[in-house]
Amino acid sequence: MKRRPAIIAYDITTNKRRRKLFRILKRWKLDAQYSVFECRLTEAEARELFLQLVELIDEKEDDLLLAWLDGSREAIGVTKCAGISFKVPVLYMR
Repeated sequence: MKRRPAIIAYDITTNKRRRKLFRILKRWKLDAQYSVFECRLTEAEARELFLQLVELIDEKEDDLLLAWLDGSREAIGVTKCAGISFKVPVLYMR
């Protein structure tokens, strides 16, 4: 199966759940920046990982997102250092 680029992001309200979720993502050896992980997964891997993560979250308090990126586009990172005016919406594109 072909690996596709994806972003996994979370907002977990309790430290205990946040640590458990973070450990699972680290076991998968995914690159992270705080609560956002960039990864390349097959669809089967994404389903398995998402099932592991969903078991930990509280659906009423926490947020979890897995978003597939378009692998045919070049990655563009937008930061304060890039000198972009933040009055315009900022997007992460792939």
